[in-house]
Amino acid sequence: SMVGSIMGVVHNTYSNGGVGVQNCNGVEEKLDGLRRLVGKGDGDPLRIVSVGAGAWGSVFAALLQDSYGQFRDKIQIRIWRRAGRAVDRGTAEHLFEVINSREDVLRRLIRRCAYLKYVEARLGDRTLFADEILKDGFCLNMIDTPLCPLKVVTNLQEAVWDADIVVNGLPSTETREIFEEISKYWKERITVPIIISLSKGIEAALEPVPHIVITFLLCIMCLVLPSFSTICNANLTAGVSMENILYLGGPNIASEIYNKEYANARICGAEKWRKPLAKFLRQPHFIVWDNSDLITHEVMGGLKNVYAIGAGMVAALTNESATSKSVYFAHCTSEMIFITHLLTEEPEKLAGPLLADTYVTLLKGRNAWYGQMLAKGQLRPDMGDSISGKGMIQGVSAVEAFFELLSQSSLNVLHPEENKPVAPVELCPILKTLYKILISREQSSQAILKALRDENLNDPRERIEIAQSHVRILYQIPGKHWTQPREIRKTSMAEMGTTIKPDGSTLETCKTENP
Repeated sequence: SMVGSIMGVVHNTYSNGGVGVQNCNGVEEKLDGLRRLVGKGDGDPLRIVSVGAGAWGSVFAALLQDSYGQFRDKIQIRIWRRAGRAVDRGTAEHLFEVINSREDVLRRLIRRCAYLKYVEARLGDRTLFADEILKDGFCLNMIDTPLCPLKVVTNLQEAVWDADIVVNGLPSTETREIFEEISKYWKERITVPIIISLSKGIEAALEPVPHIVITFLLCIMCLVLPSFSTICNANLTAGVSMENILYLGGPNIASEIYNKEYANARICGAEKWRKPLAKFLRQPHFIVWDNSDLITHEVMGGLKNVYAIGAGMVAALTNESATSKSVYFAHCTSEMIFITHLLTEEPEKLAGPLLADTYVTLLKGRNAWYGQMLAKGQLRPDMGDSISGKGMIQGVSAVEAFFELLSQSSLNVLHPEENKPVAPVELCPILKTLYKILISREQSSQAILKALRDENLNDPRERIEIAQSHVRILYQIPGKHWTQPREIRKTSMAEMGTTIKPDGSTLETCKTENP
């Protein structure tokens, strides 16, 4: 790095060969702007805590620490993770190799008098713990990418009770449990924190009617925010508290982002916070845009993990065949579009960061890696979905959730060739195959290629057209009572833009080039 003293400008040479210019005064101005919006006075730091210390949660906290940690009187950045997770001998040996291969990390640990414990762990004379090494900048799920030192808290109540911004970096399968506990600590709070979710996943619920539970939203809205003394049911129903719930997603491979590879993302939610937070989070190598469609982005976040497992299988089974992978990409994205049209009336188009997030997850990431290991025989489905050194493989539980939901006969759609009603999952052959490989375990990984090469497989466009013609609203708005899912039949341009409403009346809609 080269440090320039003129006008407070810092030049950073990135690992990808680019050069970034960061104005220190501009960074402080962004921090001051957010502090004013939150209502922080002098001497009262903006308190940000990341709950969960997986790869992305740890990197997110480290990015904030690198950018704003110098302003200690104005901001406090902490990360919570459970105590007691021991680092195994093999990981300790690998960590020691990483430390000695990086002169900057080696010097930092020696300066902090922290190097000796890693020597002892390498020799087997000491057991390291995940929270202990995280303080030195080592995430257990991402040992090869050292981060900056982080302030680690292992007591959940201490971490969150006075936080202004809570970042959910937990796997979707753990979000409900942890935020139920957080709700106990927030019962007496007067102010409402801002909550940013990095979690991507859903649950399926079949009662009282089949629907999806967007894990983070439902947990926060139903388990946390209603406990605030300043929020009443009327406000919750009106969606006032939704202003404080946001989702951040994009083509984010955690280690590459921390190594300053150029990336972009979207922060989704109400305008009140998404625009100032997009500005606050934006960095020269990490561009954050804002978007209002929180539902589609989080559902797509769960779906991409599902299809990434299949992508890994296809890559391994075809020796990285570009043709096979592109065929898989065409079919899996058409299934994703089909499913999102079943979940919301006007889903965000699969474009921009939403498409890029899908693309990069299919190329690289723990779910794609997991699919590769299954296809190579190095892992088996019965070994579970929590993998040492990788963390939770979220796509596995998502496969089961989407399959169960889309198998319900009450959600039937018309089959394009047989002209009879079928469950939506019958039009999702890849999802069906992944379920048979991962959940029921009645087929091997080879079945994914058979599904792709089926001569009766429909053109992906047909699936998208079906999705655009029939929509069932299958997500719950927290705080509102359930009604039966309502079906909206969309019509073609030939019907002059007339949409049939649930009550049988008509509604004129805007005509487009591609109905």
